[in-house]
Amino acid sequence: MIQFTGGCLCQAIRYETTGEPLNQRICHCRLCQKAIGAAFNARVLMRIDDVAMTGPVSIYRSSETLERGFCSHCGASVFSRRAAAGVMGLTVGSLDDPSLFKPDMHFWVSSKQGWVTLSDGLPQYPEGAPVV
Repeated sequence: MIQFTGGCLCQAIRYETTGEPLNQRICHCRLCQKAIGAAFNARVLMRIDDVAMTGPVSIYRSSETLERGFCSHCGASVFSRRAAAGVMGLTVGSLDDPSLFKPDMHFWVSSKQGWVTLSDGLPQYPEGAPVV
């Protein structure tokens, strides 16, 4: 089992996982682009119960079903969470060892920035990822 650990830029927020990731994906939607401040959101999806987190987390509800967590001190984006589904996506940029990230697909590529070239051979979906 891979254990992911990480935190925010100032290290006030820290987390570690205890379970296997549900998936590891890259989202290109405009909401993620704006929330992360980058061309896409690479994230590791975990069950909420499998993530232990400490520190000054602030929450912003970006849609009816999704809230985003960031550090109250440094502002670094740390996760997105769908509480009703019991899942949270840890941002790859917040991982202590981002090399552990092994993406399995790209989704919302209809919103992908034109200068981003996807040549990694992973499946691509124009909108949301298929439900598995």
